Amino acid sequence: MDDGRREGPGTRLGSWKSLIPLSAAAAAALFIGGSVDVVHRHQRAAKEEHEAKPAAKAERTDPRFVVGVTAAGTALLARDVHTGASVGLPVAPPQGRRFHRVAAAKDGSFVVASYGDRTVTFQRLHLADDGRPQDLKDIPKAVVPGVSTVWSDIALGGDNLAYVTYAGKRGRLNVLSLSDGTSKTWTTKTPGRVGSLSWSGTTLSFVWTPTGSAKHQLRSIDTAGAAGDLKLSKAVMVLPKGSTNAVLTRDGKSVVAGVPAKSELTLQTFTLGGEPAKVLWRQKVTGPLTDLDTAHSGTAVLATAGDLYTNGVPAIPGKDLADAAW
Repeated sequence: MDDGRREGPGTRLGSWKSLIPLSAAAAAALFIGGSVDVVHRHQRAAKEEHEAKPAAKAERTDPRFVVGVTAAGTALLARDVHTGASVGLPVAPPQGRRFHRVAAAKDGSFVVASYGDRTVTFQRLHLADDGRPQDLKDIPKAVVPGVSTVWSDIALGGDNLAYVTYAGKRGRLNVLSLSDGTSKTWTTKTPGRVGSLSWSGTTLSFVWTPTGSAKHQLRSIDTAGAAGDLKLSKAVMVLPKGSTNAVLTRDGKSVVAGVPAKSELTLQTFTLGGEPAKVLWRQKVTGPLTDLDTAHSGTAVLATAGDLYTNGVPAIPGKDLADAAW
């Protein structure tokens, strides 16, 4: 119905003036919608980052505790990696035996070698969440005949355990399945030390040092192959001057060696061809390097050089220990 009034040109639908508030509203809506979308994306990204951090942190998490064998072999001690403090009470060996070596398992337990009556038996130690030793139990069928000495060494790779015994100065490399007790043995007629054991899959590496020689050579052997003479092993690299310990990384793609110089220890990676690669850390140490132990939970390495050393924490007391693992 026409009431006689006319719409002005500025109020008719479609006029340019009427578009101003509509355009502003639309722009505001687009701005608000875009802002909400940005906020949502930011929230999703933050959530994904938050969820990813624990996983990444878990991958990089170094062990919280070390377990050491006392110099006399009469006890196992647990120590906090970050404070160096002893945790819980010492654990005594089985009657008539002495602890010689210890290795860490992927599940957080520790496998310990004890010696007596010319045989080596193995026990498993579990720690509580706070690091206190809980129990020590024999591993059935896990027995290696032979003499365990201060030169003996141990390494654990999944179900496979490697242990070195000696006949005089001639090493005997034993690889044992913890689940069923089956074993393989590699021997040598040449006097020398077989030490610094480490696993990468079924490949076992060791440092070979002929008696009376200053030359230390990292070698490896495929334990899935035939047992026999240690000559079946392959040369990986000659260690740098002054270096006596080196281990394969768990992926088998490089070598970590400890290179001492006066009172300082440098931990460095090398290619499988022996070329220097990355320096991991340098620290002042209180003794000669005697062991390197790669963490199961990552790439961090524990070095025994008087006390125990790893990157980013103070030295852990270790002068009273014959061996340690984390």
